[in-house]
Amino acid sequence: MAHDDRKRRFELLALPHLDAAFNLARWLTGNSADAEDVVQDAYLRAYRYFDSFHGGEFRVWLLGIVRNCFLDWIKENRSSRMLFQAEPAGETDETLWSERPRDPEALLLESIDSQTLEQLMLRLPLEYREVLLLREVEDLSYKEIAAITTTPTGTVMSRLSRARLALRKLWLGAHATEVVRGV
Repeated sequence: MAHDDRKRRFELLALPHLDAAFNLARWLTGNSADAEDVVQDAYLRAYRYFDSFHGGEFRVWLLGIVRNCFLDWIKENRSSRMLFQAEPAGETDETLWSERPRDPEALLLESIDSQTLEQLMLRLPLEYREVLLLREVEDLSYKEIAAITTTPTGTVMSRLSRARLALRKLWLGAHATEVVRGV
């Protein structure tokens, strides 16, 4: 009976954050298949050590585990050199959620921008990618990001600033290349 209660409590706390966990893992690994492996390992680990969670923000605790599982995964599957030179996976996991049909041209431009952003994000160093994702996509505070990444808040702020600048430069460079090519 106690095991069932523990399992139910874990599910109630963990399942609402599955999308955030997958999103973080996908951006860190660069593709959906590896992200699924990382998230599966993270959820198993979180369940195993669920008794060590003593309140606080569960999402922060869980995303910290996802990050640690990714770091373990990267040690087993790739060299650190490959990590920073990751190529885009070429996958598109896009789902368009809308009530009414949208203009095909607008959808195409949005899709192109989304693909470009994904490719550019994958060119950023891991430290930049993760803080950018956690702040801009997951809307976490600097303090929460610091807890997940086990770095001081000032370091998070600095990395986030550098990540935004690097992404902006990559974006402008990509668009300048398109203009020169006449795209």
